[in-house]
Amino acid sequence: MTVVQFQGKGGAKPPAVSKGGLIAALDIGSTKICCLIADAVPAKHRSADADEKFSLKVLGVGHQLSRGVRSGAIINVDEAERAIRLAVDAAERMAQRTINEIHVNVSGGRPQSRLHTGTMAVASGQVEPMDVDRVRDAALAQVDPGRRNILHLSPLQYQLDDARGIKDPTGMFGESLSLELGVVTVEPPHLKNLALAVERAHLSIAGFVIAPYAAARAVLAEDEKTLGVTVVDMGGATTSFAIFHDGKLVTADVLPLGGQHITNDIARGLSTTIAHAERMKTLWGSALASAVDEREMISVPLLGERGVDTVQQVPKSMLTGIIRPRLEETFELLRARLEASGALHLAGRRLVITGGASQLNGVREVAAQWLDRQVRMGAPAHVQGMPESAHSPGFAVCAGLLNHALKPDIHWALPKSKAEAVARAQSGYVRRMGRWIAESF
Repeated sequence: MTVVQFQGKGGAKPPAVSKGGLIAALDIGSTKICCLIADAVPAKHRSADADEKFSLKVLGVGHQLSRGVRSGAIINVDEAERAIRLAVDAAERMAQRTINEIHVNVSGGRPQSRLHTGTMAVASGQVEPMDVDRVRDAALAQVDPGRRNILHLSPLQYQLDDARGIKDPTGMFGESLSLELGVVTVEPPHLKNLALAVERAHLSIAGFVIAPYAAARAVLAEDEKTLGVTVVDMGGATTSFAIFHDGKLVTADVLPLGGQHITNDIARGLSTTIAHAERMKTLWGSALASAVDEREMISVPLLGERGVDTVQQVPKSMLTGIIRPRLEETFELLRARLEASGALHLAGRRLVITGGASQLNGVREVAAQWLDRQVRMGAPAHVQGMPESAHSPGFAVCAGLLNHALKPDIHWALPKSKAEAVARAQSGYVRRMGRWIAESF
């Protein structure tokens, strides 16, 4: 999954790790920026399909309070650059290695997911490579990103007559061949601002990966992706989701709500500082009410007050009463987005929640109630060299970026003629906007 557009019309993979080497991942979040540096080492235990030749060995971990980022978007390049530098520097010092390129997550830019299907008649009754090329061209011809950048373009499945879920139809018999493509696009300015902040830290971008997909690579079991599952990544300022079916990413989207919104609600509702509201949420926060909440009191320092009246005592039930409605709003909006995606029937009844904000007590129960799914909490699988502190849902995206870099997916790019036509259309729009601004002001 990468923003780089390979020319030509064939299927391809991003450069995979063939002889081992250094891999780096950077999770640019709204509350924290973390960096992982790992080495691809020969796998000790080969899988049955002999596909996993290398495994990861984490060498360095660095994380820093996020600055210059809001709702997954860069709002101050200087502050974001400094936070990125500090996180990468900490990881480099721990690894005692220097990195030049890095894989970066995308959690903003208003991503959109579309499914495109191309259908062609099989010329001779038996599918030949030429038929596969023709149906691929027919599907790619329908892809029109408009003024957006293609972040992910991959084949989901072939269909030969009534048989669906075919990975390679070459040599099979049938009359009608179809190909379904999954396309994820984002707004170009968002990627450019991310690239600007990273490149100013003297790093080149090896690839972009949408955040919920990266998290899924770290927390999902293969059977879950095959049978159908929804993964929800709850971050500081965004909540994103991705739907998988038959091992493929079907759709992905991002909501502008996260754990920081709960913190802000607590700070406003109890008239305290944001820092203390975060502390209260971490220590005593829960979305589940209990019988003793009315009797259990919490000390809350008042914002801007001094002297003997600086602290008030409030029952824990007030904290729960603030947290629960915001969580319910988040999952209500998430349910609406899932239903609007048109792919909910492919997700089955399985839901996996991960991300830093998912660690709040009661999230699982509220999600199960509002989404009517079997819910489990997801954390990154064990990786050699990974500190125990990083085996938490908050590091799922960063760990998934490493996993994707080690074993990238098959992806396609638009044919050269189609890519050039899209580029001309986008540049024409920029020229028209520039002319309109000049004439208006």
